[in-house]
This record gives sequence, structure tokens and C-alpha cells, in this order.
Amino acid sequence: MKHINVIVVAGARPNFMKVGPFMKQIAIYNGAGNRGAPRVDALLVHTGQHYDENMSEVFFRELGIRPPDINLGVGSGTHAAQTAGILTSFEAVCDREKPDWVVVVGDVNSTMACALVSAKMGIRVAHIEAGLRSFDRTMPEEINRLVTDALADLLLTPSADADAHLLREGVAAEKIKFVGNIMIDSLMDNLSKARSSGTLDQLKLEPARFVYVTLHRPANVDDRSSVEILMAGLEELSRRLPVVFPVHPRTRKMLAEYKLMTHSDNQLFLLEPLGYHASLCLTENARAVLTDSGGLQEEATFFRTPCLTLRPNTERPITLTLGSNRLTKLERLLNDVDDVLAGPEHMGQVPPLWDGHTAERALRELIAAS
Repeated sequence: MKHINVIVVAGARPNFMKVGPFMKQIAIYNGAGNRGAPRVDALLVHTGQHYDENMSEVFFRELGIRPPDINLGVGSGTHAAQTAGILTSFEAVCDREKPDWVVVVGDVNSTMACALVSAKMGIRVAHIEAGLRSFDRTMPEEINRLVTDALADLLLTPSADADAHLLREGVAAEKIKFVGNIMIDSLMDNLSKARSSGTLDQLKLEPARFVYVTLHRPANVDDRSSVEILMAGLEELSRRLPVVFPVHPRTRKMLAEYKLMTHSDNQLFLLEPLGYHASLCLTENARAVLTDSGGLQEEATFFRTPCLTLRPNTERPITLTLGSNRLTKLERLLNDVDDVLAGPEHMGQVPPLWDGHTAERALRELIAAS
């Protein structure tokens, strides 16, 4: 029997919801005893780019992903230091394991670094969530996407606009396969657990009577004046509705540095980072979501929850054209919130192939290309 040896890479929290369904699908495929078909032997490598317990290991447990076979333990640091650490550590893994494929997901530093190592070693690269573009090269993630897609041998895209971007960049059409959004596989697999999580009861929240906030990008949380405007806006909003704000470690550090950890008498709740099930529960039940996270834009679109994205652009424009998302700025944030709260509780539509079967299609394409 032919064996296809695969290394699947996860680096940071947004990756875990993408590798989970793919690893699960490999197990289902191998367990089905497909006569004459190759077996897929997968090694899960966690680079350790996110090393905080609340940001990493808890997600593996919640998503039912087996513990990583290898943890590179890279930790934090500058983009250069982190990337360099991944390059040297992952090269040793590839040299030892000699995989046929390396599967990378998303757009974090681990994605780009592991794709680069693989390409230089002559190992084929499959990129799940290929082709997304913000067209903003000040975003580190955009550089990671461009480099990864330039190196990849199989580009597995979540939406038709991603296919168009890759074709325009000169990627051969036969390398591009539209498989859908693998994040939605995780969402659908975990929806019953999210709905039975008791999160609303624990936080004393009523459905459609609160705003869910997640913000962590440097452009939003590193500049003091921006953070002051943001926190003042959230304070004002909390006089109308409870505002639930799980604070990312980076954001918490900046709020503490600027002495903006509020002790408001209003309904602004600054929480520790939440697990995946709790976050899904809040996204489904919120009256509105305010975020700068790519994943949350997608989850809100699936639930048709109105979403405001505090960024000048998004690499997921389908959430704007079909979904429930719109871009906002600090200068008009409260006006945009007013518009959202005056509108319908649910809006938009779910994009094509956001159906929970993306991992199955992605694995089928990988086997076909082997």
C-alpha cells in the first residue's frame, strides 16, 4: 500500500481551528479502509508561536485535536527572531521525517516559515486558506500570504475571489482548488458544545442584548491615543448594552501600560481570553460583534451576526459582499454601532462551500495531487 507522509503545521490560535478538521478527516479516511487507495500518515507539528495556555493548549483540548507530535517551542519575539527560530527548528524536523507534503494553514509567521523551509528542501507545500489578500503590505500577515502562495504547490482556497487573486499573480490554474472555508468545519463540529457551554448564563447575558469585542492588532492597541479613543467609545457603548471584551495578552499589556484597565461602573466587562466554545457562543448570540480578527469576521458571517471590523481593509471581502461584516474606523465607530443597532438582528448570507465539508475536499485534492 502506498503511504503519503504529511506534516501538518499549526503555529498560533487561528491555525488550530483549521488543522483540527483536517487531522480529523485524515483519521476518518484512514479508518475507512479505502481498498487500493494510499494511506495518509500525518505528523502534527506545533511551532509554539502561541505559548500562552489560554491561547494554545486549551484550544487543542476543546477541539479534540490530539496532542502535537512535535512542539518546536519557539515562543514570542520579533517577527525576524520568531521566523528564524521556526526556520532552523522546522528544517531539522523535515530532514529527519522526510515528508512528501507539508500542509500549512492561514497566514501566521509559522505558515510562511515552514513553507519556505519546505520549498528549499524540495518538499511539496499545500496551503489551506490560500489566495486571501488585504492588499495592505503593512500587515505582516499579508507578507506571509504572498510568500506562502508563491511557494505552494497546491493552493486550497476558501472563496472565488481568492482564486482570482492567485490567477492574477500568475499561479498556474491547475494548482488552485476551491474547497471552501475550513474554519466553518470546526464551527459546525463544535456548535452543539458551544450552545451547551452555559457561557451566557455564566456572564449573565441575554441573547441579542450585548456586544462582543475582540481587538489585538498593533494598529489598534499599540498607539496610546487610539487605545484611549477606543476605550472611551466602549465605555460609552456600555451605557446602552453590556460590552463583553476578552482581552488578548498583547492588548492587556498595552492597557496596563497606559493605565486604561477600566474600573467602570458601566457594563464593560474585561475578561481573560476565552476558549473556542465560549467565543462561538458569544458570536452567535451577540447583538453585534466588534473585532479586528479575520476568523471572527467569518464566524459572524456564518451566524449572520452584524459585525464591525476595526480595520481599513479585510482579506476576507466575501464577508463584506455576502456576509454580515462592514469595515469601520475609530473616528466613526459609535456612528457605525448606532447604524448596526438600528438594523436587523441577522443579516447577510452564508458564502458557497462554507458547509462543513472543506477538510474532506482538501484531503481529496491532496491525495489526487500526490
